[in-house]
Amino acid sequence: MAKVDKYVRSGMVVGLGSGRASGLAIQYLGHRLRDGSLKDVVGVPTSVSSASKAAMAGIPLDNYQENLQYNMQLLSHVPSIDFAFDDADLIDKRTLTAVIGRRKLDGGESIIQEKSIIKRASGLAYIVTDNQYTGELGGSIPVLITSGNWLETAEQIDDLFLGDAEVWRRSLSGGAGPLGGDFPLVTKEGHHVLDVIFTSPILDLGTNVKLQKAWIKLTALWTMESYVAFR
Repeated sequence: MAKVDKYVRSGMVVGLGSGRASGLAIQYLGHRLRDGSLKDVVGVPTSVSSASKAAMAGIPLDNYQENLQYNMQLLSHVPSIDFAFDDADLIDKRTLTAVIGRRKLDGGESIIQEKSIIKRASGLAYIVTDNQYTGELGGSIPVLITSGNWLETAEQIDDLFLGDAEVWRRSLSGGAGPLGGDFPLVTKEGHHVLDVIFTSPILDLGTNVKLQKAWIKLTALWTMESYVAFR
């Protein structure tokens, strides 16, 4: 794996991403530790899945992970991370904006945990295919919101984009719909996931004035009650 060989050095604290490609990178990192070409590397998993894969690969994990409650206040005390890798759903080649969080989540996964560990890393590599590195940022943008007033927040987000996007609450399994079906997903921190689904690709996120203005409003909304899964 070129990213591991190029960026990871002995003695580093490494953020371990989530997703299929990151899983392969975790396996490869474990191989490098076992054959002695890397030493004293400590992993910080971004999800339950990456923690499990790291354990199977023989990558040591920091002890604080056992008792850490993944919220923004406690993550401010996490030691620095030298480098992290992660899967991204899309990367806008013009702005290098990355979208994460589209993959299926269960109640034990945390976009907040994943995003916060990524942001703490001194170096970062996203693993994407050629099709995911694009000039057209389309599809859905995951947004986390508190569960208590989720419908009001969803309506506010829907109003921001005035028909340019649909807002659906993500379902845990089956029965998907705008309201999340019979079993809406709730994350480990107690958030719902809203998928803001754009009806047409965003051709240039950096120069689209309408979306910039809307996103400023959405960011202000986020500071109170939601968490946008942009890097």
